[in-house]
Amino acid sequence: MALSLFGGRGNSVFDPFDFGSAWDPFQSLLGSAPSLQFARDAHSMASTQIDWRETPEAHIFKADLPGLRKEEVHVQVLDGKVLEISGERKKEEVQRGDTWHRVERSSGSFLRRFRLPDNANVDVVNAQVQDGVLTVTVPKVEKPKPQVRQIQIA
Repeated sequence: MALSLFGGRGNSVFDPFDFGSAWDPFQSLLGSAPSLQFARDAHSMASTQIDWRETPEAHIFKADLPGLRKEEVHVQVLDGKVLEISGERKKEEVQRGDTWHRVERSSGSFLRRFRLPDNANVDVVNAQVQDGVLTVTVPKVEKPKPQVRQIQIA
């Protein structure tokens, strides 16, 4: 029986991602389980990745939200200037008799806000979820063309 480099369970297979029994330097900093859960929730909130692309017609936001239904995601515009995307990923229920070998998917709430530019038309925002990707489209306001008016000199 070989020793694991990370003080593992004594199996002879080296798994670089198995930190279940490894020393965690942040455990002593985080303290008890409630504060550890807070740290995981904060990570979940900050780790929601969103792309913002601008085209000549619109601002397009895309967020990867695998496993979330549209009822679990909220999109709103605050004060006519800020796009807010939020939601909550719930933990799977633990069934009696289940044996969990690894939990890598984060759970908890997430919240991201983006200040929209002046050319955003917040009255016609469109949002849809397809294949775990939320797409929010904010059309641009057409700029009025400056009118030139000739002034007669008296």
